[in-house]
Amino acid sequence: MKKYKTIQHKVTSPMVNMGPIKLRQPLPTEEIENVDPFLLLHHYGPYAISEFNNPFDLGPHPHRGFEPITLLFKGEQLHRDSLGNEMVVKAGDVQWTTAGHGIIHAEGPTKEFVKEGGDLEGIQLWLNLPAKDKMMTPNYQHLEEKQIPKIFSEDKKVQLNIIAGNQNNESGLIQTQTAVNVFTLKANKGGQLEINIPEKHQSLIYLLVGEILVNTSELLRKGESQMVTFNQDGNTIQFEAKKESTLLVLSGEPIGEKITQYGPYVMNTQTEILEAMRDYQKGKMGYLY
Repeated sequence: MKKYKTIQHKVTSPMVNMGPIKLRQPLPTEEIENVDPFLLLHHYGPYAISEFNNPFDLGPHPHRGFEPITLLFKGEQLHRDSLGNEMVVKAGDVQWTTAGHGIIHAEGPTKEFVKEGGDLEGIQLWLNLPAKDKMMTPNYQHLEEKQIPKIFSEDKKVQLNIIAGNQNNESGLIQTQTAVNVFTLKANKGGQLEINIPEKHQSLIYLLVGEILVNTSELLRKGESQMVTFNQDGNTIQFEAKKESTLLVLSGEPIGEKITQYGPYVMNTQTEILEAMRDYQKGKMGYLY
């Protein structure tokens, strides 16, 4: 039986500083610590990248204990990591890194993109790993836009991209460690869609651009409220696009474990954080120059 999930929080997407970069951070905020298992959501850009303006060039840095995920909407980035991967991520592509016991990676616009100039926009997610998997072998998955399964509304006004998880008998190609759905959507004005989300999942919708009505009652508009989170009480989320819109839909089975975080490490105890810092300094997470 179809039942709409009730809305738990409706929040803005405030600008924050991350070094030289200004980006939007709707998660975490003072109001919402996380939407377990999702720990962080950064919306960066669109930046007008050129040889004279390139703030989003992140040099080598470590991670442990979670999965950093990049969904690129505009532009082109180069990913390099200590596993030996070197991939160009283009608009519509996804890179899904499982940090596990430790990985060092770097990302930023390609030299060619900087030289030619253009807009860069993307989402970075931090997806937690359960304690049993925090020290697993690191892994990297890259999906090109053309590889991502897609479904459409009956009127073809909405395109749903299934990156991970399941919808309408279609499954995403990303191999996940926990039960999650990661979808992106593009909707033309008037487009409507119902999305099936398991009742026990924590879930959210984030609006990158446009204006949508969620569950016939809550309006999201860029520059105002851009994210809603839902209670674990229904199995359906519905939306209608009031303007041409781009959305991110996330859901996942909560891990429900204590989290201890310091910078690029997400573990369960303070001792494990200290061990991560020590292992990085000793080169146990590999090297990247």
